[in-house]
Amino acid sequence: MSPTLNVKGSDSGAARVLGSGASGIAELLLFHPVDTIAKRLMSNKSKVSLSTLSPIIFKEYATAPLGRRLLSLFPGLGYAAGYKVTQRIYKYGGQPWFSDILSKNYKDSFTNAFGERKGKMMLQATAGSLTGIGEVVLLPLDALKIKRQVNPEAFRGRGMLRIFLEEGTTLYRGWGWTMARNAPGSFALFGASAVTKEYVFGIQDYHKATWGQNFVASVAGAVASITVAAPLDTIKTRIQNANFESKVSGFTVVKDLLKNEGPTALFKGLTPKILVVGPKLVFSYTLAQSLIPWFSKYV
Repeated sequence: MSPTLNVKGSDSGAARVLGSGASGIAELLLFHPVDTIAKRLMSNKSKVSLSTLSPIIFKEYATAPLGRRLLSLFPGLGYAAGYKVTQRIYKYGGQPWFSDILSKNYKDSFTNAFGERKGKMMLQATAGSLTGIGEVVLLPLDALKIKRQVNPEAFRGRGMLRIFLEEGTTLYRGWGWTMARNAPGSFALFGASAVTKEYVFGIQDYHKATWGQNFVASVAGAVASITVAAPLDTIKTRIQNANFESKVSGFTVVKDLLKNEGPTALFKGLTPKILVVGPKLVFSYTLAQSLIPWFSKYV
């Protein structure tokens, strides 16, 4: 949770938690069933027609009432919800908190180094970078989510609590690479968004941006963030999707990847990642930027 600082013009901590949390929940409710439908259609090997579409999408609930059919599109929601909502609250609620601290203590330093206009944007980007580095505390949830997606055998029927107790610090494997990925990625997300608002729309107070302006700024931020973080994200994912017993280091992953696949492999999956992850990030970031100032009027 982001604590409230007595900084003029800052949103309340409650508004930040409510706005960012609501964006995370909305993202989950909107994109989780879409992702489920896409995966079921891609996994289907039979011919698709209007008569077979419902059984493919809803499986054994194809003839169930509408409400039950819709609920069947949310499998494995617990892991996704635990990670995604927590992450969005921390990321979108935490960045303004870091921004408040930097503004209160180092605003003059940024202004002297970059000028008033660029200094303001650099402050926002730096606050985003600090937020990204701190996001490493959520690494265990991220690691479990990734293993569920690509290496479910690693669980061997164990529940989350048992895995936490048995694996301990193993769940923080790749923490250095995660911080190295998050720092430039979050810098680019919040920095590109600030640049778009400042130079494209000429907005002085970013809180006063319209929904449309927030949307365009979020698109710029999302594309920049995903692209900048892609190489380190590839390394982080390969470290995390291994079995719990694996002791492979990040440097070994990089060496093997460059030797066997070449440097372009660091950007593997960039296009589908922008197409798949991009809309989710744009949606949640746009919503958070719009909801936080709105909640500030009431809390």
